[in-house]
Amino acid sequence: MINDFRELVAALAHEQWSGWMIYMLGKSKQLDDGSIVIPSDLSWRWKRQMSTAYHNLSEDEKESDRVEADRFIRLFQANE
Repeated sequence: MINDFRELVAALAHEQWSGWMIYMLGKSKQLDDGSIVIPSDLSWRWKRQMSTAYHNLSEDEKESDRVEADRFIRLFQANE
């Protein structure tokens, strides 16, 4: 049972990562050689967010993380 639940959590983690990559690459420019260029404003924003503790994020940024947390909570509740 733990292994089944582990697979559900892993699948959700992959889905969240895939969603992030689709979003990020959709905001970026792919060069002819396959390299990706992230717009500077997004690069600076994401770097700031990466180095900011959760409790210091803006309410909008926290809400984005809460939405993702809610997906895990629903998965846990469905498997109680």
